[in-house]
Amino acid sequence: MKHLLGLEGLSAAQLTRLLDAAEGFRGVGVGDVPKRDDLKGKVVVNLFYEASTRTRVSFGLAARRLGADVLDFSPGGSSTSKGETFIDTAKNIEAMGVDMVVVRHSSPGAPHVLAKHLLPHIRVVNAGDGAHEHPTQALLDILTIRKRLGRVAGLTVGLVGDIAHSRVARSNILGLKALGAHVIVCGPTTLVPQEVKSLGVEIANSLDAILPRCDVLNLLRIQFERQRSGLFPSIREYRLLFGMDGDRMTRAKEGVLLLAPGPINRGVEITPDVADGPSSAILDQVTNGLAVRMAVLSELAKAA
Repeated sequence: MKHLLGLEGLSAAQLTRLLDAAEGFRGVGVGDVPKRDDLKGKVVVNLFYEASTRTRVSFGLAARRLGADVLDFSPGGSSTSKGETFIDTAKNIEAMGVDMVVVRHSSPGAPHVLAKHLLPHIRVVNAGDGAHEHPTQALLDILTIRKRLGRVAGLTVGLVGDIAHSRVARSNILGLKALGAHVIVCGPTTLVPQEVKSLGVEIANSLDAILPRCDVLNLLRIQFERQRSGLFPSIREYRLLFGMDGDRMTRAKEGVLLLAPGPINRGVEITPDVADGPSSAILDQVTNGLAVRMAVLSELAKAA
């Protein structure tokens, strides 16, 4: 695997290899555990055209813990704001002698374009492209499930929220299905397109109806501009129908695991008591995210 452009097309064996590798990176560079030199002498560029402090910091820290030099590129202060094209910017960065580019872009397919235009030895990692994919977020979600529940195959996972615009949902669906989970997508009818059935998922429009069946609930963050565009009546109504609170926890399946890609909207997708409760693995996701990103960078560095 030369690049990680998405989870689409990856086999269960490939996904398991990445997850197994990530297990070995947990805790690297923390406390008395030394850093590694998998990327010693390599230069990793964080090419982020969208703001995402958490993902950018996570990739940067992962690369540094593997011994790489890291360059953070912000288009707002670059020639991009003066009219330079995406490819021209990337080619100029390429000319500096970089080895890996971690790219986040609002346009679906941007990482694929980079992979075609950059020199063959440069590895490209997709850190989120439009509403298309966010592969490392899905991998860290799946790793969290596997560590907490011991398996992925045979579990029922509910993805709750804005499925139509969510790259996290798409990557999760692809990864979970490949590893043998049953996936239910749940949310307002305006945010759950019927076409998603083509990915082999079940569609539901009532969270209460699926609570007793789900081993895992991944509560996707609602972007407030969706409400302002009229896709659902109000934040309050969304919270009442699709937010996880103490009452819903009493009706959920025993031992249910709660995930939420940060930053969370406390009191919207999930109430504070539930977010900080024993069923929540939100902070575990952050820890596992570092391990997953180290594993991805290390595996790509080994590719011939």
